[in-house]
Amino acid sequence: GPLAACPAWLLRTCTPRQSAPWTVGCWLAGWRDEARAGIAAQTQHGRLGRVAAEVAIELDVLDPGVRVAPATAARAAWRRGDLAQAVAAAPAGSALHGRLADELSLLADDAAITHRRVARASRTVGTVLHLLVNSVPTTASGYTVRSHEVLRAQRRAGIDAVAATRLGYPVNVGLITGRDLDVVDDVPYHRLVGWSAPRRARQRAEQHVVAATDLALRCGVRRGTGVVHATTPFTNALVAAQVAARLGVPWVYEVRGLLEETWAASFPTAAAREAARGSQRHALARARETQLALAADHVVVLGTTVRDCLVARGVSPEQIAVVPNGVDEALLACDTDPAAARVQLGLPAAGFWVGTVGSLVDYEGVGTVLEAVARLRAGGADVRVAVVGDGVARPSLLRQVQALALGDAAVLPGRVSPTQVATWYQSLDVFVVPRRDTAVTRTVVPLKPMQAMALRRPVVASDLPALREVVGDPGAGLLVAPQDADALAQALTRLADDRDLAASLGSAGRQFAATRTWARVGQMYRELYAGLCVAGAREGLAA
Repeated sequence: GPLAACPAWLLRTCTPRQSAPWTVGCWLAGWRDEARAGIAAQTQHGRLGRVAAEVAIELDVLDPGVRVAPATAARAAWRRGDLAQAVAAAPAGSALHGRLADELSLLADDAAITHRRVARASRTVGTVLHLLVNSVPTTASGYTVRSHEVLRAQRRAGIDAVAATRLGYPVNVGLITGRDLDVVDDVPYHRLVGWSAPRRARQRAEQHVVAATDLALRCGVRRGTGVVHATTPFTNALVAAQVAARLGVPWVYEVRGLLEETWAASFPTAAAREAARGSQRHALARARETQLALAADHVVVLGTTVRDCLVARGVSPEQIAVVPNGVDEALLACDTDPAAARVQLGLPAAGFWVGTVGSLVDYEGVGTVLEAVARLRAGGADVRVAVVGDGVARPSLLRQVQALALGDAAVLPGRVSPTQVATWYQSLDVFVVPRRDTAVTRTVVPLKPMQAMALRRPVVASDLPALREVVGDPGAGLLVAPQDADALAQALTRLADDRDLAASLGSAGRQFAATRTWARVGQMYRELYAGLCVAGAREGLAA
């Protein structure tokens, strides 16, 4: 499209190099190192233009000593997590000042959320309304895949599960022709899209509550039957708490991950990530997420690592249910040979293929796989790599492929059709999860290794608590030190040379995956909701 063509046009025509247009073009093209060099060259004069300064904010390289416009300084402070400083820097009386002050107020509100429970005699679940951030078919991510599979599993388990995405979605991500309802695999996704959306956070939350309450009533959620189920972040949970209070039903908070850690992990350097973890935003988000977890009737987590974190924050273990990622039972019957799967995809059947499937972001550490493959090939091994998926890290990975001279031995097809995903998994001799060591990767259990294990593929993963739980403990793969290309290369060599070991790890993975099917997940939710209906529901809320 025009946006994709824009960087190439800018890079061809802009002179001199490292000018503001050239820098913007590099940033849009995903050439972050060149964009940073352009910012550094321009800051030698002690001042950045507005556009270049905005790019510097996105790259987290804006020098605090450089003179910028007050609004830009405010946005830079907000990005760093210095929220009070951002509000103070924004021009008084401006729309930006009001918006930032309102968002800070919503995040910092420590008013207690109170409730009283009403005992019930019935275990009837009724309609379950899921409040989601985004969903298929518009957004493809681990979050939306999990949500969709959970909804399908619940409906197959006899639960009347429906979903509503956040206020304004998908119009606010550019799909201006979005409908009020999308039905995917018999799962209804309701869109809470009005004629206009407030710019202030509290007004959006209030409008969200009204729209979600109206939808819940239309779907059959009412006093005596029904559940409201929200996923992170806390803004979703706030809406769920108020909708549940108005309707007199229980609500569940599904903590998919520790969102303050996910935000901190988005910074490009270890020093910047550590600074983010010490910021006001990190502290307030942690406190707010904890507050909502404590207030929910029940909390759902994907693994024991997040459960342990919440228990350490004061959430009762009895209030938390671990409902892990699952796999489609059909995958457990698939035994396609890797070489045959590669032929289906038009790839060379020869060679020892390793790789990964998923979102390409920095903390996934995919560059370590490319380095390991390059070292093995330099030693004469016919090792090849496939990296399937898209994300902000993909441009830098493509350039790394060129720098390492991997050529046709590295395949990065980008995002592929959902119908092809399983075939890409099957095309690999070894599935790799090379995540970097960050607070978020230590706690969040990813979905992708479970898919590989169901397909009997051995896994090599970074030795992190969340991955140890699903790969190391079940004996489904080998664990290596994060960001250690030599250790990863040694593990891959071991599996290439010992096919019996690879087969035994693959078999152990399939046995473990068989205990975590989506059908089982649906039954777990049914039991959880039935218990809530007996325990009681919320009747009052003060926040």
